[in-house]
Amino acid sequence: MRETIDFLLHDWLRVAELTSRPRFADHSAETFAQVIDTCERIAREKYAPFNRLVDTEEPRFDGEKVILPQATHDAWAAYADSGMLAAAQDYRLGGMQLPYTVEAAADAFFAKASVSIGGGLLTRGNAGLLMAHGTERQKQVFAATEFSGRWSGTMCLSEPQAGSSLSDITTRAEPDIDESGADFEHDPLGPRYRLRGNKMWISAGEHELTENIIHLVLAKVPREDGTLVAGTKGISLFIVPKKMVGADGQLTGERNDVALAGLNHKCGWRGTTNTLLNFGEGRFRPDGKAGAVGYLVGKPGEGLRCMFHMMNEARIAVGLAATMLGMAGFEASLEYARHRPQGRPVGPAGKDASQPQVPLIQHADIKRMLLAQKSYGEGALALELYCARLVDEAHTGEAAAAKEASLLLEVLTPIAKSWPSEWCLEANSLAIQVLGGYGYTRDFPVEQYWRDNRLNMIHEGTHGIQALDLLGRKVVMEGGAGLKLLATRISATIERAGQVHGLAEPANALAAALQKLGAATKSAWATGNPEEALANATPYLQAFGHVVLAWIWLEVALAAEGSAAPARAVLKPGKLAAMRYFFAYELPKIDAWLGVVSRREPLTREMRDEWF
Repeated sequence: MRETIDFLLHDWLRVAELTSRPRFADHSAETFAQVIDTCERIAREKYAPFNRLVDTEEPRFDGEKVILPQATHDAWAAYADSGMLAAAQDYRLGGMQLPYTVEAAADAFFAKASVSIGGGLLTRGNAGLLMAHGTERQKQVFAATEFSGRWSGTMCLSEPQAGSSLSDITTRAEPDIDESGADFEHDPLGPRYRLRGNKMWISAGEHELTENIIHLVLAKVPREDGTLVAGTKGISLFIVPKKMVGADGQLTGERNDVALAGLNHKCGWRGTTNTLLNFGEGRFRPDGKAGAVGYLVGKPGEGLRCMFHMMNEARIAVGLAATMLGMAGFEASLEYARHRPQGRPVGPAGKDASQPQVPLIQHADIKRMLLAQKSYGEGALALELYCARLVDEAHTGEAAAAKEASLLLEVLTPIAKSWPSEWCLEANSLAIQVLGGYGYTRDFPVEQYWRDNRLNMIHEGTHGIQALDLLGRKVVMEGGAGLKLLATRISATIERAGQVHGLAEPANALAAALQKLGAATKSAWATGNPEEALANATPYLQAFGHVVLAWIWLEVALAAEGSAAPARAVLKPGKLAAMRYFFAYELPKIDAWLGVVSRREPLTREMRDEWF
């Protein structure tokens, strides 16, 4: 995998060119390699050996605290000590001012070694949100301490009665009042509120890995009559620490009114606690009063806008996690296929039973399944690193380039999250198939990879949510500017590939696919009726994703053809074969998906409950 990452970073994305920018001027290709070397080593030593352990020894609650294996504590300590939590942050925050592209590539090794142990996804995202929307004191007290690894962070959105429907959350936040009747609007840590409610599916919501846990909680501030504003416009965002914090950033010794109500027992990601949290049930009473103390982030009513800063970053991270699980399964099944004798080749006269068995990998259908896994996993990895490169461009590029990068990210984020979570899960299924009966047992790791990956289609917005976001918002925003920009980028790749021997045919196929996608987008919205357009949003998402991945593979093929480095000579045939597989076996699938989109197939809208 390291060779592929180096190829993508240097031969295709040319990350070394970023060092010409002031923010990254202290870096070089050598410092980038050193960071990746360090992360690869920590993942190999502290994560990979314990992936099965954390799957079988699930988190448990002893009545006072959540207990995790010592291996998880050791892995977190090694990760925090590496400085990767603050890798992309300013030097003044203890950061490395590392490009996000390199950070994402380094994080890939942790996800592959043990996604269940986890890295700093939520903590980094939590602190990053506060850096964007918090006050200076909130940045100093909460974000900086999270970046150091002393404290960790969560995001608390969903509730037991409201999963993805955030407009239906009922957690309340009321201004905190002291004994004299005065409020805490001018608390040094931010306007102070008391929260009451329940949050469900909170990853890393309770543990003893860090000194404190900083929850970012969505809640509604009641109107004067005590009622809650309907919809999402009334949602605000609050910092709710597990343990109370003074204005100086030191722990006060008091426990905030946040209580663990239960641990969720999951199909996969078993090494990460997943919790139901009660805010304000009265078990803990800071200042002698019930209600979890929370500090407002940003302006009242703008909580969801602030939270999207963290959610969008998390969606790329979830896509990367799904990608690396697909890669892990691919490597495991490839190794098995190379060494497992099974069957005999079919010659002109059929099979000769007197001949010795051959390794599985010599059978055409096994090669098909391995090629599929390779095309899904490596294609998804290229997509995630491309999106990470867009993040760097948006933050440090010149004005016009930065604007384009931000616009492309808007369109590609639903794909970056959803495509790997669907197709790298399929890669894990194929890995089990390659191993046959052994793949279904816990003697081999591929069944765990599948279980771990099944979460990612739900994680950070379900597949259907991403589809609605893509077709309902992203491709039509600003008059379709994002889609037009993406089409322009794809057309430029098609033009370049058309001039390269062996790539003209896939270039033409991609051009035809792009035309079909554009026509289907127009047809979906032809009546202007959102109900008609969005009924088939998920097939649209699938087709859109396949067109994007075909484009990515054509880009990778161009980079492989253009690389003169001797070290890339071994990689080149495999990259080109995976590209050929994707165009031959995968891209043609879009016709069926776009068919129902183009004709605004009414079946799912017209289907009635009783017909089931």
